[in-house]
Amino acid sequence: MGVVMTTEEIVGSLESGMTIGIGGWGSRRKPMALVRAICRSPLTGLTVVAYGGADVGLLCAAGKVSRVIAPFVTLDSIALEPHFRAARQNGTIEFTEYDEGMFMFGLLAAAHRLPFLPTRAGLGSDVMRVNADLRTIRSPYEDAEELVAVPALTLDAALVHMDRADTRGNGQYLGSDPYMDDMFAKAAARCYLSCDRMVAPGELDGPPQTLLISRMHVTGVVETPNGGHFTDSGHSTDGGPGRDEAFQRHYATSAADPQAWTAFTDRFLSGDEDAYQEAVRRWHEEETTR
Repeated sequence: MGVVMTTEEIVGSLESGMTIGIGGWGSRRKPMALVRAICRSPLTGLTVVAYGGADVGLLCAAGKVSRVIAPFVTLDSIALEPHFRAARQNGTIEFTEYDEGMFMFGLLAAAHRLPFLPTRAGLGSDVMRVNADLRTIRSPYEDAEELVAVPALTLDAALVHMDRADTRGNGQYLGSDPYMDDMFAKAAARCYLSCDRMVAPGELDGPPQTLLISRMHVTGVVETPNGGHFTDSGHSTDGGPGRDEAFQRHYATSAADPQAWTAFTDRFLSGDEDAYQEAVRRWHEEETTR
């Protein structure tokens, strides 16, 4: 069962060269406080497995990534994540691109401790051409259908962010979509859960289906208020923070210019998480007075 940890303890338990899965979807409910902590750490050479967004982009910008495995890397309202795009164009990372369904089957295979799972996803597409190491397998039954054998996306560690969690590591989402966070948790040797608010055991109320992450799959849990910023928490209709679109635009605009990006990192990413949250608050105050 999960134990309460600090962000620094979680990141300190990771090692360079690991394969790290990151939950969320695009620019939605990403464990950004943990990602920012990795950016501040000495970790390098990571393989990142994600339905990617700013998590992948920031790690690429910080030089932490050697390989990305993803079906896409996007900011949703901004089509291409700028730092990931630059890393691909500059050839500083390897990229394995799967169809979204294939990616899901890879997580499922890892969750069930299988070497692969068969699927029709990817057949007849360029996914097979650009991933020459993918194999097909023929059904042993009467249909003899040829299927893609998607290899397991086995993770050394997974990082996921929930709206709420209890001190035992049970995680709850309050938005309309669970994404694939439970699969990331199950596909990993270790799962670390961050949350906007931590409560005592038995205090996670709401529909049972929102209790997405079981403590049985969680190694450590940490409370990180607004820790998904600037991505969409997914529960804006319930009074929580949605995606900070203004700040996301500032992030993407800054990424396009080396001098502007240096100023961005100096202001927002040079300190700890508390310093980041305070810098964002002050930035918004300045923007409202313009």
